[in-house]
Amino acid sequence: MQTLPKPDIKQPGTGSSGPLEPLQRQKKSGLRPVIFVSIALLLLTLLAGAFLFFGQKRIGTHAAAANANCTLIVPANPLSAQGLATPYQLQATDPNAGPCNETNADQAAFVQGAVFDPATGQISIYNPLVVDAGTQPAVAPVVPTLPQNAIVGLWFGFNGTTLTLRGQGRALLQGRCVNGLLNNPFGQFAYCNAPTFFSAANQAIRQGKLVVPPIGQGSDGKPCPTVRDFAVVDQDQSDNVTSVYLANANGQTAQMNPANAGQLQGAQTLVNASDNRLVAVALDGALGCKPWMAPDLAAPGQMAPALPLNELQAARQQAQPAAVIPAGDPMVLNNGKSSTAKLNLYRLGVDQPFVLNTDRGASTKQYCTNLLNIQPPRLQNLMNLLQQKASPMPDVANNLFTFMAQRFNTTWGADDGLNCQGLLNMNSPIQAQTDGNGVTISATINLNNNGGQNGAAPTQPAAPTSTAGATPTPANGNAQPTPPVDNAGATPTPDAGNGTPQLTPPADNAGATPTPGQ
Repeated sequence: MQTLPKPDIKQPGTGSSGPLEPLQRQKKSGLRPVIFVSIALLLLTLLAGAFLFFGQKRIGTHAAAANANCTLIVPANPLSAQGLATPYQLQATDPNAGPCNETNADQAAFVQGAVFDPATGQISIYNPLVVDAGTQPAVAPVVPTLPQNAIVGLWFGFNGTTLTLRGQGRALLQGRCVNGLLNNPFGQFAYCNAPTFFSAANQAIRQGKLVVPPIGQGSDGKPCPTVRDFAVVDQDQSDNVTSVYLANANGQTAQMNPANAGQLQGAQTLVNASDNRLVAVALDGALGCKPWMAPDLAAPGQMAPALPLNELQAARQQAQPAAVIPAGDPMVLNNGKSSTAKLNLYRLGVDQPFVLNTDRGASTKQYCTNLLNIQPPRLQNLMNLLQQKASPMPDVANNLFTFMAQRFNTTWGADDGLNCQGLLNMNSPIQAQTDGNGVTISATINLNNNGGQNGAAPTQPAAPTSTAGATPTPANGNAQPTPPVDNAGATPTPDAGNGTPQLTPPADNAGATPTPGQ
């Protein structure tokens, strides 16, 4: 099976989560937490003015290549079985900027669904299909069988810059879809009914009906990474999804399952640029870890990872300090400035706590401090292992270690990053070397006077380090952020046991999310 090339995607002003290698990606519940979330959404709506996109929004672009701003048409009743099986349609937000095509790696959009069964407390996954507007899928999507009173959540990812949701009729109201603030979308991310889904799942976890599996221990003797681990996060964590599609030679798409793969011989795979896939496939695979997976309703007998599973597990298993979306995340900025309303809207979609003040519980400076203390030492310890793993993007870095190094530096910088360098008044402890094509080919990490706080023990570099990246110890290096709580107000606590079957993810380099700063 062939794979589509994944180019270097830059995301000015809205965060960046570059390309990704291919993978082998209602009804009312009557629950009290749902009422809490509904009230919270209403209050945020009053603060934000409006955040549902009912019509096509024209967002200008002058991209030299592919149109980086596309619109996804949400089908009617998107939370129903028929709505899930109806393909989403991709089109240009501004046709004057050029077309949008799902099989173009720069423009591909992805949908991920999770289904909660209130009777059993269990979760299953269903990934709706995306096609070009006005076309038919290569194979009709599987119509899922949903449990009675199923609670469905949807999450969206995009390989371009800005994805806008547009509904058929009242689809966005029916799906309770959130795209960002009025005329100010998140960028690559959106969701539908996610707060209700997480509220129900969290209640089931507290009742013991849904058991979150332990994250386990990696081959380096440390806990396996989660999407809230400062050892692996970047400046725009918790974005994009793990969905995977197939594409035939005619540019038609189909859901990824064994039946379709067998029918569409020679098909190519389409995968979303995803921080979730970086953890669940590339890094878990490298460290011998296993992500939490659930049954795939579009592929009977198969299991699938998913954004909501990653967030639920991280909320309960990630040791402090846990990384939650900071105020400086480019996707939650409002015209380049911090926005509590936009930050909280995003956090609602990924089961993270509200903040009343971005300086408390969402400090970008504290996020940078934790990143500095934790990520370079872990990368240094994993250097020999990650150097043996293929790069998610050979045109960005030549192996998984150098890829993670350049990703850290992008996050550290001011261009499309968090400007940790300015906030902490220090250079990155990682110095990367590139070849004539701009590909990162080596990196050195200087841990002198850096790292070791918050439980991350400093280690000596395995190779001579460059003094260019030397950094002083940051002030307040031991400060801890407020522990996250779920939307129902319960503080996460680790759950013992493993009630969900686990499978080893595909053994390829399919899932890393670059954050290019070129």
